[in-house]
Amino acid sequence: MQIGEIQKLLGGDAASLLEHRSRTIPASSLQLPGPDFVDRVFVASDRPPAVLGNLQRMFWSGRLGGTGYLSILPVDQGIEHSAGASFAPNPAMFDPDNIIKLAIEGGCNAVASTFGVLGISARKYAHKIPFIAKLNHNEFLSYPNIYDQTFYGSVKRAYDMGAIGVGATVYWGSHESRRQLLEVSEAFEQAHALGMFTVLWCYVRNPAFKTKSGSHETAADLTGQANHLGVTIHADIIKQKMPESNGGYNDQELKGWGKTHKKVYTDLSSDHPIDLTRYQVANCYMGRIGLINSGGASGDNDMFDAVKTAVINKRAGGMGLISGRKAFQRPMSDGVALLNAIQDVYLCKEISVA
Repeated sequence: MQIGEIQKLLGGDAASLLEHRSRTIPASSLQLPGPDFVDRVFVASDRPPAVLGNLQRMFWSGRLGGTGYLSILPVDQGIEHSAGASFAPNPAMFDPDNIIKLAIEGGCNAVASTFGVLGISARKYAHKIPFIAKLNHNEFLSYPNIYDQTFYGSVKRAYDMGAIGVGATVYWGSHESRRQLLEVSEAFEQAHALGMFTVLWCYVRNPAFKTKSGSHETAADLTGQANHLGVTIHADIIKQKMPESNGGYNDQELKGWGKTHKKVYTDLSSDHPIDLTRYQVANCYMGRIGLINSGGASGDNDMFDAVKTAVINKRAGGMGLISGRKAFQRPMSDGVALLNAIQDVYLCKEISVA
């Protein structure tokens, strides 16, 4: 997909997204993705050499190999959202083999999934595409539903099945977040000791954040702070939802909670989605820890939504997209096409950082 096709797909949003000039945090102050990202950023860190090697392997895999950008297929939704809800639109994905095939044929840098999915196919595929083992999950079979994360296996188990990275979720803002913080921090320390890189699903979650003015679980100021907490526990990559609003700290229904500064809203962000996302990047140590935004649920305009999200992430200074349901809830060829369209945004030289 070339720039003309991307412009046509974006339609009325093309000019706003492709021509936007950010006047908040300058791009020159960020550590941007590039072929030398591991050398430029991680070599100076405390990450062991084996972690650097595994990061480099992922960065040089798939269609985006050597660009510094990432396209990752995540398929862990069957645990929380249920296998039926996740795979009924495309029953072939009940078979883990097809999940990994989609990641490979779709040109992804890595596939992120459960112990079960990766384990059943480990000897067949672990040497063909980087594995990221998701350590913890929520599940909605328990009644009533709760919002918590439980470990389904150990870091050692992920290492033994050939995973070169691990992923985990923390629901920042929830009553259980401090326990999750300790569990994930310890797991990430173990992973680094074994030479594995770490990816944090860095979500804001609390019913109180849904007020009359809307849901602040995707507000730029709250997700930005979640990112800052996530990088503090040695996440090498942050997975975050695309911001849809701002001002969670300023909601009168939450008065007296949390701390912020007026410049977050006047100088460091605007109401443009690229600037809101840039504030997320800034909270990832100004891009030293890569921000990958999630693709979200499948809908009626998946190709448009996926390409739009990729453009926003790239122009904000992000590192890529981790898109699952939009890709795996459709026939293999269509899923490959959608993943390739996302990757084309990052390969397109005409789409620059704002």
